[in-house]
Amino acid sequence: MRENVESIRSDLSVKVCAKALDIIANKWTVLVVYTLEGGNLRYGEMKRRIDGISQKMLTQTLRLLERDGLVRRVVTLSVPPAVDYSLTPLGVTLVGHLQPLKKWANTVFPIIESARENYDRNTGVTTINSEDDEGKDSNTKSESPFVV
Repeated sequence: MRENVESIRSDLSVKVCAKALDIIANKWTVLVVYTLEGGNLRYGEMKRRIDGISQKMLTQTLRLLERDGLVRRVVTLSVPPAVDYSLTPLGVTLVGHLQPLKKWANTVFPIIESARENYDRNTGVTTINSEDDEGKDSNTKSESPFVV
């Protein structure tokens, strides 16, 4: 009986983890959070700072983060309306968890690039498509999404 209770707790933990990963396991989500860690930004400024993000993807990502309570959207009535985005207190807690990932990625990405080059050279494969589905050229090597 006790094993079943532990098994159920473990299953619930996995489900919660999976739900959390659904929120953050997207390069655009991580990049938007990194971009907002410095404070309020307008949409256009975020788009300029996040290399390669489309207007559609930035809008979708911001809406999802707002829905999850990680991003706050404030509209100032003016002509044209000004819209500012910032992290909520909950969003700020996520930054603390993502910073070690950012540090790790910036430290090891040259090693990863070298491993990719060795793999490609040894297998005869020039590149593997690791880009998103936004119509990027699949024959280009990806750069670290964590260098913001």
